[in-house]
Amino acid sequence: MIQGQTPLFNGLRKHAQKNPIQFHIPGHKKGKGMDPEFRWFMGKNALSIDLINIEPLDDLHQPKGIIKQAQELAAEAFGADHTIFSVQGTSGVIMTMIMAVCHPGDKIIVPRNVHKSIMGGIILSGATPIFLHPEIDPVFGISHGITPQAVEKALQQHPDAKAVLVINPTYFGIAGDLKSIVQIAHARRVPVLVDEAHGSHVHFHPKLPLSAMQAGADMAASSMHKLGGSMTQSSLLNIQGNLVSIQRVQAIYSMLTTTSTSYLLLASLDVARKRLVTSGKTLLDQTIQLANEARAQINKINHLYCIGREIIGTNGAFAHDPTKLVISVKDLGITGYDAEKWLRDRYNIEVELSDLYNIVCIITPSDTKEDLQILVYALEELAAGSDDQGNRKARPKMQLPKIPVLAVTPRDAFYAPTEMIPVEQSVGRIIAEFVMVYPPGIPIFIPGEIISEENLIYTKKNIEAGLPVQGFEDPRLQTIRVIKE
Repeated sequence: MIQGQTPLFNGLRKHAQKNPIQFHIPGHKKGKGMDPEFRWFMGKNALSIDLINIEPLDDLHQPKGIIKQAQELAAEAFGADHTIFSVQGTSGVIMTMIMAVCHPGDKIIVPRNVHKSIMGGIILSGATPIFLHPEIDPVFGISHGITPQAVEKALQQHPDAKAVLVINPTYFGIAGDLKSIVQIAHARRVPVLVDEAHGSHVHFHPKLPLSAMQAGADMAASSMHKLGGSMTQSSLLNIQGNLVSIQRVQAIYSMLTTTSTSYLLLASLDVARKRLVTSGKTLLDQTIQLANEARAQINKINHLYCIGREIIGTNGAFAHDPTKLVISVKDLGITGYDAEKWLRDRYNIEVELSDLYNIVCIITPSDTKEDLQILVYALEELAAGSDDQGNRKARPKMQLPKIPVLAVTPRDAFYAPTEMIPVEQSVGRIIAEFVMVYPPGIPIFIPGEIISEENLIYTKKNIEAGLPVQGFEDPRLQTIRVIKE
């Protein structure tokens, strides 16, 4: 196959050039029926390929033409047997992965630091999660990967588990020993599903962690829009091996996916794949160099520390993605949220995420040396201001709480009769809603767990620190939904 080709994008462009008379949706018809200001802003080219699944343009739900060709090129590029394009983001394909291997009551082994879409997939499938605590970094307070030893032990204790789900790499650019985990699971004929939301680029450079397909995983949900260069909400599902039925995967994906698929998103996946294959190594060479130069400069700033290769070899950290700048600000006596807000207000800089201790900046081929220099200057000023004013507070401290006891399956809890009660009266009750810090979406509580005082305190501290705690139906966070006794 010729990876320089873009059959889907070219097919759309040729169709638009024919300028057919459209008696089909979308109703704006190349932008003519759209608000003029928006039409001018978007441009006629983009609107001309905002089309629908008419016969010449193929159908994502049963691809036979240009979509099929584009997906086959993507499968070859990622080393997969099959690739499915997603216009439902990575969340949609994560749910698809779980529902393809789990029936109601089945067990699935998952790390606790999962994205909320994984819990959504578990509820939709009716599966029971067997949680593993990821390794916690003592300096940064962040979650790393799960270890092969933890997976081995979990499979020994739960030999009836239907799948193992792994995050690789994490939101913070840390990868576990995925290849060993795959070998352990496959020895028991258990498929491995990978949340590769933050690793769509790793397959294309030898200095980056192994991709899911390289490690032998069975399925991987890869956010091309995050780090692969496609448009927001476009992702890939890569599949290989014989432990998963591609027919079942396709059927479930079709159930979860709109029939009005966006051809703008699909075309962006086609061209992003081409760029990664044909230019990815060169572009990532430059990106890694820029990130490492910035990392070195940041590590010269008093009271700041940016993760580097030295993290490799610590528990749960088998490999590191240098394009993620994870910057600890806790020695400034502020939270990551404080630093994020200061950078926004003072320098018009937006970071990927902040938590109690850190900020995270992602570096891609889109960034320039000038961009990174502004970031370094801003961080120098932030640190100097803390020193000059002599007002560095004691560093915030917070231990991750224990995983609450799962009393009923998340699905049963989600559909059970419920009631709202005051938060202070909820200890010991079974929660029926999610509570999480998003981003990155790590759950504090999931439906079906017994509410503990420790986890309520942890929730309160996150709220007091200004972090984005989500899930409470009550926006005042004074009541909580629990299962009726």
